[in-house]
Amino acid sequence: MAINDGPRAIADVSVGTILATVTIAVPPERVFRALTADDQIPLWWGSDELYRTTKHTADVRPGGAWRSEGKGVDGREFHVQGEYLKVEPPHLLVLTWKAPWDGDNVTTVTYTLEAVEAGTRLTLRHEGFGAREGACRDHGFGWERVLGWLATFLSDGVGSKPQRVFHCRLIPPRPDFAFTLTDAEKALMKQHSDYLRGKLGEGGVILFGPVADPAGPWGLGIVRANDEAAVRALTDADPTVRSGLGFRYEILPMMTAVM
Repeated sequence: MAINDGPRAIADVSVGTILATVTIAVPPERVFRALTADDQIPLWWGSDELYRTTKHTADVRPGGAWRSEGKGVDGREFHVQGEYLKVEPPHLLVLTWKAPWDGDNVTTVTYTLEAVEAGTRLTLRHEGFGAREGACRDHGFGWERVLGWLATFLSDGVGSKPQRVFHCRLIPPRPDFAFTLTDAEKALMKQHSDYLRGKLGEGGVILFGPVADPAGPWGLGIVRANDEAAVRALTDADPTVRSGLGFRYEILPMMTAVM
């Protein structure tokens, strides 16, 4: 599938508002996930020539917080964050936007996704810049690039890259973890299972489950992805890793895989 209508952005500095559009030849559900999922945004938001988003966390519900972190080509780290105001998948997403490079002023971004014959027409409205004409203009240039990255990521050109298979080992915080679970840890492991079960349906995770190692059980995941960065984005979003309790993943590429 091809991109039917390239990204365009117009910054109206007189009212402090940006309007941007792009048409992408995939369904709204796929576009919505690419805009919200922790393991998706680091895969496409950025380029080697400018910057890369390295981590994204989001509680995708009204009132939920989101935050993206990354690193520029000059090595400088950055972040941007906000809060979801409206979440109506797969057609509407409204969030606040607070960036240090804009003086931590709070603006509002609205994504509207419309199903069209060619796939999805995505319309973005970024407002609240007020009299900050330079910031409005710069963000307009930025959004045109961002929507271009998104469209390229979701097109068949990127999706057709040869994928590799990775062995992922989830190491628990203590060797006897599987036998000494607290109630809170049992609830966390259910979240972990639900998270990976959802990834099974998307095709990235091939299988997962506990391994009965005599030295202490650990979790096994077999993942298909373009590169290790994509796998790392997936594992970093695992509720066990995000819990801060000491879980960690070891990721190794498989030399060959027969399936």
